[in-house]
Amino acid sequence: MRRLPDGYGLRLGLLALVLALVAGCSSNRMAYRYADWGLVWWVEDYVTLTDAQRSQLEADFQAFRQWHCSTELPRYSQWLADLEQDLAEGRISEPQIRQRQQQLFTAVERLLVRATPLAANLLADLSPAQVEELEARMAADQQEKEQEYLSPDPGVAVESRENRTRERAERWLGDLNAEQRRIIADWNRARGNQTGIWLEGRQRWQAALLETLELRPGEAFRTRLATLIQDSASVRGEGYQAMMADSREALASLVSDLLSAADASQIQHLTQQLADLRRDFEALSCTAEG
Repeated sequence: MRRLPDGYGLRLGLLALVLALVAGCSSNRMAYRYADWGLVWWVEDYVTLTDAQRSQLEADFQAFRQWHCSTELPRYSQWLADLEQDLAEGRISEPQIRQRQQQLFTAVERLLVRATPLAANLLADLSPAQVEELEARMAADQQEKEQEYLSPDPGVAVESRENRTRERAERWLGDLNAEQRRIIADWNRARGNQTGIWLEGRQRWQAALLETLELRPGEAFRTRLATLIQDSASVRGEGYQAMMADSREALASLVSDLLSAADASQIQHLTQQLADLRRDFEALSCTAEG
């Protein structure tokens, strides 16, 4: 499956490659080492690049990866080590989880600020034909996601979302117990029409991106693109902003409840998963050869 499943469009494509690949691949170090090729592969799902554009993107991403590897990976390793210590000492209260959650959001903000010039360099150089291609492929991708996630039967949509949440929890905790499955089911039913709001906000963002591309390559283009990348919620609508604020609170509560219901073997499984990921981060080389 070529198109990344994060659902945030171009804004988070880079983030998905750097973080989702590292966190989810069976060979984290290998995924990170070749993430620059992955970025070109992902971008070309939306627009066909010229040889010159591809070379410039690869060069820009190499510089970005060097910064990320030398500056951010040590922070991730420390974050994971701190979380392991929290688990070892039983500090898994909801306030503690919210603190760790905010640290992750801050890391994402740093990443998006640093990625903005890379995206601007690429998008400023698109030809009119490439912009038309981008518009057509974004529209097709939006339609595909609406068909995939917006079931005519609300019960089916709720069940699908519950299954996705349960699978993600099992990746970190192992097999869930009956109480944890109930927690996820109750949490999921309380989420309402989040998928519809997310898709609507996504469409608004894509429309704003196309309007911004009409301003390239001037300074107004780069200023508006920076807002789209670093503060995307501001263009996705009030409903989206409210949903995201609620989601952050709800996610922290969900994690707290799942951990409170976890047994010793699940905490051990989670600690091992965190330790494995931390060791992969610490083993990565930041040399030019990767």
